[in-house]
Amino acid sequence: MGLFDKVKGFFKSKEDKKEEGLSEKDVARKEKKSVLEAESVVEPIEENDTESEPEPDPEPEPDPEPDPEPDPDPDPDPEPDPEPDPDPDPEPELDPEPDPDPESEPDPEPELDPEVKIELKTKKERLDAGLRKTKESFFGRLARTVAGKSTIDESALDEIEEALISSDIGVETTIRIIEKLEERVERDKYINTSELNNFLAEEISLLMQDSYDEIPDIDEPYVIMIVGVNGVGKTTTIGKLAHQFKQQGKKVVLGAADTFRAAAVDQLVIWAERVGVDIVKQDMGSDPASVAFDTIQSAKASGADVVIIDTAGRLHNNVNLMRELGKIRSVMGKVILEAPHDVMLVLDASTGQNAIEQAKQFTSATEVDSIALTKLDGTAKGGVVIGISDQFKIPVRYIGVGEGVNDLQKFNKEEFVESLFN
Repeated sequence: MGLFDKVKGFFKSKEDKKEEGLSEKDVARKEKKSVLEAESVVEPIEENDTESEPEPDPEPEPDPEPDPEPDPDPDPDPEPDPEPDPDPDPEPELDPEPDPDPESEPDPEPELDPEVKIELKTKKERLDAGLRKTKESFFGRLARTVAGKSTIDESALDEIEEALISSDIGVETTIRIIEKLEERVERDKYINTSELNNFLAEEISLLMQDSYDEIPDIDEPYVIMIVGVNGVGKTTTIGKLAHQFKQQGKKVVLGAADTFRAAAVDQLVIWAERVGVDIVKQDMGSDPASVAFDTIQSAKASGADVVIIDTAGRLHNNVNLMRELGKIRSVMGKVILEAPHDVMLVLDASTGQNAIEQAKQFTSATEVDSIALTKLDGTAKGGVVIGISDQFKIPVRYIGVGEGVNDLQKFNKEEFVESLFN
């Protein structure tokens, strides 16, 4: 083994060292890798620790949350504060306030009867109040017409004519008044406002019909049959009439012959209870003539003084309903020979010319003995009273100048004209 072996041995030992060196390096790398892996494992743990450490930071955040919690705690404290609010137990002492409650009930309203005795308002005061709107409208325009004029010329006559028509006196009645005024002006053109008012008052009073006297004293009940369209105030008029007759000491019986509307019967029953008079009624849909017949028989048997029969509202152009009025009249006459003694047409004055048209149609379809004009207090069309009285030559027996039970007044043309012009 000479030189060759030495050389071989040299290279072999170097290879061994190289292999050993590679293995050491590999070992070192592996160790380093394992260390790094271990560190990498430890590091996330440390990161978790650090993450968990900031987590207590949000924990103080819920700490302010309990801070608002004490805020609601004082809220219940004021809640007992409203509890002392109910402490004013004297407020339930307001229980005696039900005293005004009966005042609002319709039952005590008949207590208005004693108010009549007190006469808080005279008849004239109620009439003046009821005609106030008509007076202001008519005379306001009339004053403007003659203001600053020393004579009544054609222009003034035209304006006076328009003022009369605007008050719903009616065209026919207005023409009559203007013709009379023209005759007066021909004799004396120098007429002042006061003289003009006096002249108009005189002419209007002459054109109107006198209202007839009190109910005659007869042995049998005096029968009044109420007619008219719906909504004019027939039921209310009946109730107020019953009140007046009872105040006069008369025994009154009402007949609910409007069997088409349940409300009509119910309203009449309420009025009968309020006023304290008897009422005869039947089931809905019953024959109205049968109700009228029973009412008059009952009134006659009980010795009543006055009978007031309500009838269904009907339009003048409803032939069947208008014929029904004739049937009711005929049935009444079988019990009391001359019944009904008064067929009263109820008209709403606030409808103006429409009221005149209704009067025209009803008087042509059936006999009408008297007229009651309602709701004068709510309109400036009070002149319709003059037109109806003049055109149909039928006495206006009652006028409604308010909602009170005593505001249905017997019509007196002198009092009416005086209230209108003075």
